[in-house]
Amino acid sequence: MESSSALPAIRQQLTLQAPAEKVWNIVSTSEGMASWFMPSNLEPVVGHKFILEAGPFGQSPCEVTEVQPLHKLSFRWGKDWTLTFELEAHGENTDFTLIHDGWDADKLTEFGQAHAIVREKMSQGWTGIVQKLGRVVEGHA
Repeated sequence: MESSSALPAIRQQLTLQAPAEKVWNIVSTSEGMASWFMPSNLEPVVGHKFILEAGPFGQSPCEVTEVQPLHKLSFRWGKDWTLTFELEAHGENTDFTLIHDGWDADKLTEFGQAHAIVREKMSQGWTGIVQKLGRVVEGHA
């Protein structure tokens, strides 16, 4: 049941010139994730608890909630958010979608900032992060 103050998820989509196996290895492993997003001790196992090293924001506790190898990885991030990576293979190309959900206009982050404000910053930030993923996957990093 979504609250009336729910804000829309952030969605970023990119077609990567790489097979799904390669993209999956970069978005679902700690080494891969560090190359385009943040250092972590992620393992693609449901229930795995891990830490995202969020730079100035410190360590964010996370827990893997869904794993469909080569297709989907979801995890809870901090107290409110869910981050999902979806992959759809098209031969040698892969459509990658990032979904950052759990935004609520009535809530504050762990750092006391309004979700609405943080969402705007993160929405812009994700654009560059997903572009970086593209460079890493396609070998231009």
